[in-house]
Amino acid sequence: MRVILAEDEITASRKLAHLLLKADPSIEIVASPESVKAVVDWLRHHEPPDLAFFDVRLSDALSFEIFDRCKIGFPVIFVTAYDDYLLKAFDHNAVHYLLKPVTEEKLKKALQKVSQLKTHFLSGMDHFLKDRKVNATRILVHKGAYLIPLDASGIAYAFTEHKICFVRSGEGDLYVADQTLTELEERLDPVLFFRANRQYLVNRNFIVRFKSIEQSKILLELKPSARQEVIIGKQNAVGFRKWIKDTGLH
Repeated sequence: MRVILAEDEITASRKLAHLLLKADPSIEIVASPESVKAVVDWLRHHEPPDLAFFDVRLSDALSFEIFDRCKIGFPVIFVTAYDDYLLKAFDHNAVHYLLKPVTEEKLKKALQKVSQLKTHFLSGMDHFLKDRKVNATRILVHKGAYLIPLDASGIAYAFTEHKICFVRSGEGDLYVADQTLTELEERLDPVLFFRANRQYLVNRNFIVRFKSIEQSKILLELKPSARQEVIIGKQNAVGFRKWIKDTGLH
């Protein structure tokens, strides 16, 4: 099994490598990058590994940024001294989350989990990872200084304003999202959410009603009310009506 270890502390990297080879001598450690940039550069010029260990905090940024720069189709085990990023990790192909100090026992359990997943999903882990990515049940949002895990089903809509992505809950609370609107669209269930236009992603359960307006456009009424009119353009109107019909919204 080809493995990469992304860790910016040399001592921690060497210790993890030692424990890995002790747990499974057949493992080949093909790279030990220390930064997000180094990981991205390596991935762009080599065959993808079978498994990666990413320390959450690398020398130049959080390792979650790797997913913004590269398409990650392999399982990832996040390693960190903190549990602050637990939910976010599982939104980024994480199959396990190791808290430091990493022990041989913890590592063996993590490798066993990877092995079990590969056995269960006969075509590798592609279907498993794809399902996780499309159907996120929770996202992390900011409320002041706090990070809050928000149930996807409770999101009324998301929108962009001044290049910031906001999320409005069904109760009317407003949050700031780390992701762009396009990234949220990719993460959330397409049966539940529809991209109305460049500014709005809406949850079907919070559409009160809609009507046709000039030039075959559609005007949505949402609850809670949006700050501006939410209009679906002519090009997306047909797709919206089909989506409404298929999802059973009347």
